[in-house]
Amino acid sequence: MIKAPITAIAMSNPNSPQFPNGDKHSNFELKNSHDGSSQLVKRILSAITSHSLDTVLIGLEATSVYGDNLVYFLREDATLATFNRKIHVLNPKQVNKFKESYNDLPKNDYVDSFVIADCLLFGRINKEVYNGDYRYKALQNLTRARFYAVCNLVKEKQRFTNVLFKKYSTMTQKKVFSDTFSTTALAVYEEFESAKALAKMDLQELTDFIMEKGKNRFPDPDSVAKAIQKAARSSYRLPKTVNDSVNQVLSISITSMKALESQIKEFDKAIAAQMELLPNVLISIPDIGPVFSAGIMAEIGDINRFGNHAQLAKHAGLAWKQHQSGGFEAQTTRLINSGNRSLKYYLCEAAFSLVRCDKEYSDFYHLKYKEVNRYQHKRALALTARKFVRLVFVLLKDNRLYRPAK
Repeated sequence: MIKAPITAIAMSNPNSPQFPNGDKHSNFELKNSHDGSSQLVKRILSAITSHSLDTVLIGLEATSVYGDNLVYFLREDATLATFNRKIHVLNPKQVNKFKESYNDLPKNDYVDSFVIADCLLFGRINKEVYNGDYRYKALQNLTRARFYAVCNLVKEKQRFTNVLFKKYSTMTQKKVFSDTFSTTALAVYEEFESAKALAKMDLQELTDFIMEKGKNRFPDPDSVAKAIQKAARSSYRLPKTVNDSVNQVLSISITSMKALESQIKEFDKAIAAQMELLPNVLISIPDIGPVFSAGIMAEIGDINRFGNHAQLAKHAGLAWKQHQSGGFEAQTTRLINSGNRSLKYYLCEAAFSLVRCDKEYSDFYHLKYKEVNRYQHKRALALTARKFVRLVFVLLKDNRLYRPAK
């Protein structure tokens, strides 16, 4: 449902006595559908024409997918296009903080809608808070879907590792395989009924199995087979009923992981094709590639929305809280809790890729890594990503290619 109050926010005559303080014109409830949006436009046009207004500010809270269709409809409507129309999609946190300035307001849709209107009127919102380039919105659909697929894959791997401990308790602790989720490792987890069966298997047969699944890539398959059997012998033995259920869970989990990995590959192809429609200066940065650069550009949109790199970093959640009182300034602070999670993910992934191939960023990362004893990687990566934000901002702002420092 759409709860929509109409207030006088802008007037053609600054001296007009009508609604000088943004008083209520009307309020009504509509369905969040094409017909409901059409009625909303008619109501807005009626208010504009009856009071001779030439500017309309339309505000709504960001509500995931539920507000996008309404925004598209309002932007494409030809009747509103004849007026000075601005659409603001506001962060719910911003609206909630503004609401706190009022005492004892109840929580309901009607009150919230009027708070949004007041926020537009008095909240010093100078720029239209909406990325209107549909190319970026189309790209954002793909990059965010990929981001969620990656998150689901990480969670599935964590669940898989927890269940795997029940079947091969020692193997998960000893790190027999350099990659827990390699093709060979998954084959060992899935194709052997239990740790007992693996421990009793003929060593040569196990070695042949590893060579087959690893496509002869192991430099010393015999030692790997011995390490696997040693870990299997010292693992717990499960009751058969429990062991059978664990095998089922592991098999289903492996299927899920393979499906998610396949999804991510398809997203990568679609993102690369979509990026051909957009100018991309970030692709000039070594080892960034079309996917990471797409994820960054899709969330930033028009770089002119940000006055400086600090604003961009805060938007991504790569800014630190301040704790200061008098002459005291805390040296250890945490990252802010807000920010665009998708943008933060792609910035961190791109920055870490740059660490592997760029000496300047590699030196910076390892310097920050060695400065502390706790959370070394997370801290170093966040600081490297913050450094990377400055590079991204400059390249997009000046529309120029990356040139490594000499």
